[in-house]
Amino acid sequence: MDTITAPGASAKKPGLLINRDFALLFSGQAVSIIGDMLFNTTLTIWIATVLAKGQSWAPLAVSAVLLGASVPVFLVGPFAGVFIDRANRRRMMLWMDGLRTIVIALMILFTGAMALPFLPGGRLPVGWTLGVIYVTVFVINAAEQFFRPASMAMIQMIVPEEQQAKAMGLSQVSLSLAVVIGPAVAAPLFVTFGPQWALLANALSFATSYLTILLIRSSGSPVAQAANPQRAGFLSEFWEGVRFYFSNRVLVTLTIAVIVAVLGASALNTLDIFFTTRNLGASTTVYGFVGAVYGLGSIIGSVALPAFAERIGLARLLWSSLALMGVLVMILSRLTSVGPALSFMLAIGFFNAALNIAASPLMMRATPSHMMGRAMSIFQPAMNLSILVSTALIGYLASVTLRDFHATFAGAHFGAVDTIWLVGGAIIALSAIIVAIGLWGVDRRARETRAIASAQHAQVERELAAPLG
Repeated sequence: MDTITAPGASAKKPGLLINRDFALLFSGQAVSIIGDMLFNTTLTIWIATVLAKGQSWAPLAVSAVLLGASVPVFLVGPFAGVFIDRANRRRMMLWMDGLRTIVIALMILFTGAMALPFLPGGRLPVGWTLGVIYVTVFVINAAEQFFRPASMAMIQMIVPEEQQAKAMGLSQVSLSLAVVIGPAVAAPLFVTFGPQWALLANALSFATSYLTILLIRSSGSPVAQAANPQRAGFLSEFWEGVRFYFSNRVLVTLTIAVIVAVLGASALNTLDIFFTTRNLGASTTVYGFVGAVYGLGSIIGSVALPAFAERIGLARLLWSSLALMGVLVMILSRLTSVGPALSFMLAIGFFNAALNIAASPLMMRATPSHMMGRAMSIFQPAMNLSILVSTALIGYLASVTLRDFHATFAGAHFGAVDTIWLVGGAIIALSAIIVAIGLWGVDRRARETRAIASAQHAQVERELAAPLG
């Protein structure tokens, strides 16, 4: 495969952030993700408490933001990969960050977040303000469909293969921290200063990301681009990507396993508030700690697991983590007290971190650089579709089909929520079996490939060290 490593990366020991180019990419993305969390939380608060305050259609207005964020995933995402694989990835990322910076800056002007002297009363009507918000959300999420696959392809190019698990762990840490920091900061910022400062912070976060990417030394061009300047038509390249993806055992296995795992995990994400208040008998205050403990576990796992990923084997780390998660969720579904439940949530978060740490590098190793954009443009929409469908299904089961479900088996009582969690855990464990079977032998071949490369490298060093003549 055409995996590209940073020049000279193997010649010296990687630093905390691996190398200069990844450090720049990581720092820019860490700032940008926090800006996104600020932005999303601020929009929800702004619409619910100001723009649609007291209106019967307020929930619909808030949900339209989620719709505006989801539609580009399916409308733009599947086709973005062709453009990404044609383009210079670094330049593509710069264009997307520049676009998002400008769009949000314009949004600040035209939503009434700041008074406009040329408008009556200085502000747009509420309907127009909401329209500008929805269009902005659509545009920045459409840009994300180009940026995210290009970012993955860039990581594939600038991070040595043996350090890719660590790179994914660091990315997971920044995401987990942003999930904790963003909403916590957004609410008091909105109450104190209104929406404009959070919106401005997001615009500046994209500008920061732009500057860090600008400083990256890698050209961002895939190998095939220089080797094959003659390109086929858009549809030919699109179907080439589809055929490659679905003929690749690693990619197909990862896709099926993720879809199955998401179906089980959606039970936790959708019903955790009801499990906390009903099954554990705790207050809604405790519910906030459930998410925080899960996030803490994810952070710990993201820091600790990359050190063992290559030693254990990426495929083995993935299926064993899924299996342990499944078992932990099944046990958690039977708990009735807060303390033990929180400890289990910490452990589930820990092993959940392994999914990104192992799955993304496996995907990179299975995909040539010039196909990475198209591969991501299939995988990402498939994962998002499974999240939407499974969330709707879980909600329907809990609200309609199993709403009044009660049963006793072997002296144990089962209700709707804990039963769904129990089945969800079993489904997560099933995804572990899919990975174990589908990726059988992948770790062994990876070790053999590294051993051959190491032997070749040692041979070259011996030849260079040998005296001339």
